[in-house]
Amino acid sequence: MTPLISRSGAGRKGLVTLICGALATGGITAASVAALEPGVAAASSHREAPLISGTPQYDNTDLYAFVSPDKPDTTTIVSDYIPFEEPAGGPNFYQFADDAQYDIHIDNNGDAKDDLIFRYTFKTQIKNKKTFLYNTGVVDNLTDPDLNVTQSYNLDLIKLKNGKQQYTSRIASDIPAAPSNVGKASMPDYAKLRSQAIYKTTNGGATFAGQADDPFFADLRVFDLLYGGNLSEVGNDTLKGYNVNTIALQVPNDLIRQSKSRPTVGIYATTQRKNAQGYYSQVSRLGNPLVNEVVNPQKDKDKFNASQPKDDAQFLKNVTNPELPKLIEAIYHIKAPKEPRDDLVSVFLTGVKGLNTLQPYATPSEMLRLNTSIKPTAKPKRLGVLDGDNAGFPNGRRLTDDVIDEALQVVEGELVGSKNDLGDAVDKNDKSFEKYFPYVAEPTSGSRGPLAKGTGSGSTTKSALGDTLSGSGGTDTTLIAGSAAAGAAGVLLIGTAFGWWRRRMQRPY
Repeated sequence: MTPLISRSGAGRKGLVTLICGALATGGITAASVAALEPGVAAASSHREAPLISGTPQYDNTDLYAFVSPDKPDTTTIVSDYIPFEEPAGGPNFYQFADDAQYDIHIDNNGDAKDDLIFRYTFKTQIKNKKTFLYNTGVVDNLTDPDLNVTQSYNLDLIKLKNGKQQYTSRIASDIPAAPSNVGKASMPDYAKLRSQAIYKTTNGGATFAGQADDPFFADLRVFDLLYGGNLSEVGNDTLKGYNVNTIALQVPNDLIRQSKSRPTVGIYATTQRKNAQGYYSQVSRLGNPLVNEVVNPQKDKDKFNASQPKDDAQFLKNVTNPELPKLIEAIYHIKAPKEPRDDLVSVFLTGVKGLNTLQPYATPSEMLRLNTSIKPTAKPKRLGVLDGDNAGFPNGRRLTDDVIDEALQVVEGELVGSKNDLGDAVDKNDKSFEKYFPYVAEPTSGSRGPLAKGTGSGSTTKSALGDTLSGSGGTDTTLIAGSAAAGAAGVLLIGTAFGWWRRRMQRPY
């Protein structure tokens, strides 16, 4: 007797084929149906823990902190969210969550407790809810009525003492966020939209929120048992072409550091999500790159995302007895450095003596540490401190710092005499960073590919579409009637196919 599952599977396959054919008649190809299937990957805090990997709006992918190269009296902090944004991922493009608090935390006295919190909260607005479109025409500016879905945000500064809130002040209100870069037809001058999303604060700083090219660069085949066990495919920038949602904040050094004589600050970022009872709980946390990916084991990943730096003693063994060197030794026979790894404690938990320690007896805690008195260099070296450039990682983290190579070399004992040149052969981002705030590169456009055959830049269909949806006329009735007829034919074919499939499934054999 033939198993039901075998016949059912074949029947479903046949039905899918027929439906794809019907959709193609209506102007939609089977290839576009296949393109809806999502991909899965991991990176520098991209999908780094089981729980957060299922809620990308709250997932902090990377954190950067550096003395601003063009304004050395300020510090720039860049915090990225939503990993692996496919540029053409509409119609629901990428937005910050309305029920989240995106926080940047500052510890300037070494007690592993917050002294300052910069809090971003977002609100989404939809002009026309009767259309599926993100934009209903060409978008020329952030207030354009054709930008159907917009976001704005408030920025608050919370001051604390011994970790307890003292007062809150509003730095910026109702600031527009830059939209997702839908494509050239929708947003022909995206640079203009980005510039309009940069807001200058009264204290000499600046803020920006919106989409950007993912600045993290790496060959993520590292998770395929360290580049497949043979390094034959190393050198592919897996993040190339993907975007993220970025929060960038530029603040005066004197605002965040304790004093000029104590210039180092600890920086980390978190996301709090509102639950059904209206309370916020922390679901994501990020300081140094790669900690929750390759330092913390599976049992601690979600716990780390919900924890605070003052409680990081519970994760100490993960740093002093790391798994990664043992994995490298097992696969490539490079002997792991002797444990306990006190050198890694200085990188991840205390700061490097003489470079970026907060206080002589600071509480060990995981966060970026930036010495704001070290001036930026005109020609940054990608290996930062390892190559004699003290303005780079692990003194903060610049956009150009090659943290994968640095982390691999440090974890293999570079700081304890085991010199090595380990790396992933991806030495820079696929896009150049900008020279001015917010420094991150513009997002890859949803129309990054060439125009389809037979089309040109002079088409006016996009303008007519905007007029139609806004009710101002100017429609092409022939085009609409033709599309409707094609769509009706597709629906008819789907119905016919479904009826045929049901009759076939009712046969005894």
